[in-house]
Amino acid sequence: MSEFDVVVIGGGPAGYPAAIRAGQNGLKVACIDEWKNYDGSTAFGGTCLNAGCIPSKALLESSELFHRAQVEFAAHGIKTGTLSFDVAAMQKRKSGIVKTMTGGINQLLKSAGVTALQGHGRLLPGRQVEFTAHDGAQQTLTARHVVLASGSTPMPLKSAPFDGKHIVDSWGALEFTAVPKRLGVIGAGVIGLELGSVWRRLGADVVVLEAMPAFLGMADQQVAKEALKHFKKQGLDIRLEAKVTAARVAGDAVQVEYADAAGATQSLTVDKLIVCIGRRPNTTGLLADGTGVHIDERGFIKVDDHCHTGVENVWAVGDCVRGPMLAHKGKEEGVAVADRIAGLYAHVNYSAIPSVIYTAPEIAWVGATEEQVKASGRAYKVGNFPFMASGRARAMEAGQGFAKVIAAKDDDQILGVHIIGPMAGELIGEAVLAMEYSASTEDLQRTIHAHPTLSEALHEAALAADKRAIDMPNR
Repeated sequence: MSEFDVVVIGGGPAGYPAAIRAGQNGLKVACIDEWKNYDGSTAFGGTCLNAGCIPSKALLESSELFHRAQVEFAAHGIKTGTLSFDVAAMQKRKSGIVKTMTGGINQLLKSAGVTALQGHGRLLPGRQVEFTAHDGAQQTLTARHVVLASGSTPMPLKSAPFDGKHIVDSWGALEFTAVPKRLGVIGAGVIGLELGSVWRRLGADVVVLEAMPAFLGMADQQVAKEALKHFKKQGLDIRLEAKVTAARVAGDAVQVEYADAAGATQSLTVDKLIVCIGRRPNTTGLLADGTGVHIDERGFIKVDDHCHTGVENVWAVGDCVRGPMLAHKGKEEGVAVADRIAGLYAHVNYSAIPSVIYTAPEIAWVGATEEQVKASGRAYKVGNFPFMASGRARAMEAGQGFAKVIAAKDDDQILGVHIIGPMAGELIGEAVLAMEYSASTEDLQRTIHAHPTLSEALHEAALAADKRAIDMPNR
């Protein structure tokens, strides 16, 4: 039996940072992860690094460069001639990035003195952890503290069951060896739009079926309306209120049936079908009987505001607990818990967690949408600035979209920032920092932004909230 100060079950973006920080805090730590790749190899990093955030961004970058070469280079005076692409080379590059970064995590764990264990971890009563290696060997670990960071898994759809070849989840969609002639995507959320964009840019006809009546219902609807316009212009066939009732493989094609907004049955034939309707917590097999840890009706581990389960010295972080399923949210929770265990100050501001969709244009936001602020009854003001009025954006041939700042009328506090446009995922960082320190629009207005930069759009949007914008007419 091995004894540790902290045992972390899960080596994804919530688990491995928790283990590293606990090690940095001078504690004896073990981190267990059961990830296996298609080829049987093991790796730390969880879904995000191995089959989500990182590989998808690699393919998004490759496909975006190809698209820009086709559409934008001529405006720069760059003549390319006949363009072609090599899917195998794109996939090789993507895999190389993932391999390098997973190897980096191993080194980070080692440098922090963390014992890295690959296999399955299960919490037993009394803060004991049953570890089962991939070869079946078992041992029991004891710990003063246990951190549950088991992550999440793609949610299946009964009417369109995965077969791993024709009907795939988001991971499978990152492994295509050829561009589908016609691609179906169930779900117009973050994952569906990003994956649909990748393969559309490379030439696939993409149909996106979304069951909800509103597009990007979680986003500010002014942004969502703008985004829908651009996605349709790019050739994404987005069909709202389309509820899939059946999907069956017929030869090398998938026959999809769905009910449209009027309830009429429609059919669709595609070469590949991606099902990305969301994710569910990966808590099956995580807890033995008698641990005292409770799971809600959706499979999430119940925790308080500090990620404590209610069982002495047992914590849970990341996708397996409440809140947005975002890697950066899980990371900050993991680090915070590790610091709490060490008796240090810890803080996670759940009201200032950014969200990003890495399409072109990018979409990013933090804080409340205009719809949410309006529903709250609080008097507010809004400032918008279009990237078309940004010299830097125009120089980049990236004048689509706008920056939007929402602030309270009474005390000028920034309540939400929403951006659709170039590098929105990077620009939102300034807004997150501003909201972390309870900044006002006046604070942003009086902050000097370099010229010419994309960040000036946020500066001007803050000015526009008080009808004081310099680089656009104030309405």
